[in-house]
Amino acid sequence: MARKCYGNLIGGRWLPARSGKTFLNRNPADPEDAIGEFQASGAEDVGLAVEAAAKAYRSWRAVPAPRRAEILFRTGELLLKRKEEFARQMTREMGKVLAEARGDVQEAIDTAFYMAGEGRRLFGQTTPSELPSKFAMSVRMPVGVCGMITPWNFPMAIPSWKLFPALVCGNVCVLKPAEDTPLSAIHLVETLMEAGLPDGVANIVTGFGPDAGAPLAAHPGVRAVSFTGSSEVGRLVGLTAAGEFKPCSLEMGGKNAMIVLEDANLDLALEGALWGAFGTTGQRCTATSRIILERGIADEFTRRLVQRAAALRVGNGLDESVEMGPQINLQQLETSERYTAIASREGAQLLTGGVRLGGELAKGFYFAPTVFTGVQPQMRIAREEVFGPLVSLIECDGFEQAVEIANGIDYGLSTALYSRDVNRALKAVRDLEAGITYINAPTIGAEVHLPFGGVKQTGNGHREGAGAIDFYTAWKSVYLDYSDRLQRAQIDTPD
Repeated sequence: MARKCYGNLIGGRWLPARSGKTFLNRNPADPEDAIGEFQASGAEDVGLAVEAAAKAYRSWRAVPAPRRAEILFRTGELLLKRKEEFARQMTREMGKVLAEARGDVQEAIDTAFYMAGEGRRLFGQTTPSELPSKFAMSVRMPVGVCGMITPWNFPMAIPSWKLFPALVCGNVCVLKPAEDTPLSAIHLVETLMEAGLPDGVANIVTGFGPDAGAPLAAHPGVRAVSFTGSSEVGRLVGLTAAGEFKPCSLEMGGKNAMIVLEDANLDLALEGALWGAFGTTGQRCTATSRIILERGIADEFTRRLVQRAAALRVGNGLDESVEMGPQINLQQLETSERYTAIASREGAQLLTGGVRLGGELAKGFYFAPTVFTGVQPQMRIAREEVFGPLVSLIECDGFEQAVEIANGIDYGLSTALYSRDVNRALKAVRDLEAGITYINAPTIGAEVHLPFGGVKQTGNGHREGAGAIDFYTAWKSVYLDYSDRLQRAQIDTPD
């Protein structure tokens, strides 16, 4: 069967990269299975996409926001019809189990409908002027050309987080999806075009970070940059954007802690731990990578967690009975192997997993669900993001120490507390240093209508979801003076 070659979408046309170079997108469950051929784009392709977006901006910004929103609503309806098709292709491309791939597409659907509603809610303020016969208000204005760099773990959901709010606000976009999962992003943009988005308003350029992502962040025609990925790359993107004085939204790593106290519902906490640690094969910025256990329940919880983790069915995500799929590529698999060795050298005790899976899974990038105990807060396995199915168990003497351990890292994305004590729950909400706190639920499972992002090295203060409108608009203050004379603010006021 001939392999399909996908182009870059630039100004409404699907084009090859100027260099003529392409790359293969492979199935992580079976790397011999090539999903398709994609453009290995460079700076010239990025420049063409930015130019096309800038041209489209002149007319798109003038389209009334409710009309822009109608296109997003139609996009949501089309995604709903194609949810199963897109989910199956996503599982083949990315490896996550089919139930999770369906959830990924559903998140894009939810974001489309939510942001469509924002087309009639781009509110500003009106306020009294300090001078007579003068009216004052503020309005939201679009920013212009927005560059977007997205990761592979949520290949449709995260692009939707960026594209949909930017578009409803009147911006135009150039998207560079992760090289491991370009097809899901292409499906999303194709759906937007079918829903009626004008040519050039959304453009997509595939390729690798240094070749396509870096030129996009640095392009002088890009007025704002939104990046989701590792803290190391995010730092470079942020420095580049700062040099051009352009707004930059960074959503980066996490080392998320779930605290389980002695009064917790252990059955519920166990289910949360399994889902939080091994959902998406641990490849979420919100994954539960640390579980902080009060000593009184530590032994029982550990025993039960190890038993359940070892029994998880690992395999091709298209099999509905599979509970955990492969890692995305060989590099991520080797990272899990490397951190397993680091943890063992540091003195952590490996209770289950810690190895690449062989047998019928040998062709794919499969790593066993892995649990460490005896982990100390200062160990690298307790401080550094792995992005794999590895979880560290840390014991504590009580709530206060648990919070201290949870906060004692460079990241601050998601946290969780399992307890029946409402006072401790509210203290956790107050004291945990994170952008997200769950009570009696795991660290994964954000909803699109709430702000998403973190503190410390997880981000730079901006938010996806409900907070995205603030990033993709610029405030303009407007004064209408109908006094028919010169009035000077702060000067022509009564004594």
